[in-house]
Order: sequence, then structure tokens, then C-alpha cells
Amino acid sequence: MRTYKPQMIDTTQIELSTDLQELIERLAENNHDHWARKRIEEGWRYGPERNDSYKEHPDLVPYAELSESEKAYDRNTVIEVLKAIIALGYDIKRT
Repeated sequence: MRTYKPQMIDTTQIELSTDLQELIERLAENNHDHWARKRIEEGWRYGPERNDSYKEHPDLVPYAELSESEKAYDRNTVIEVLKAIIALGYDIKRT
């Protein structure tokens, strides 16, 4: 058995500016929509509880209807990507 050791980009020193909050929220919504579209294309539909056999998932709803914990999951994914971009020497700015 091989041992996998994730090698993430070090983002511990990166702090995102507050002016990126709108971008973070929009990208989090886009992340959710991308995930949802893929599931729907695979035959999944909304169901009150996750059921892999019937391909039902309670998060197949618009982003605005997600619980705060589910929104936070999408936001955290986006935040880590933005931090990694900055850590790699790129600049994020609105044109």
C-alpha cells in the first residue's frame, strides 16, 4: 500500500482583502451550480435525504436555499483557491 502525503500550496500567510467578499460569494455559488449541473447530468435529482441508490440529494437546490454550513463549504473551497493563486505570485483585481 502506498502512503499518500498531500502537498498543498502554503497559504497560511495569505489574507484576502475584504473587497474580495463579493467575488468569493459569486464563485461559491458558481462552484455549487457546477457541482449541481454535473449531478443532474448524471441523473441525480432533489430528495430530502441523500440516497445513492435513487440518486437523490438534498443539496440539489439553488445556492440561496442551501444551509449556511453547505454555503461555507463552497466558500472555503473558493477562499483556498484564491489564496493559492496569490501565494503563487498572481494578483487578483477587478478591471
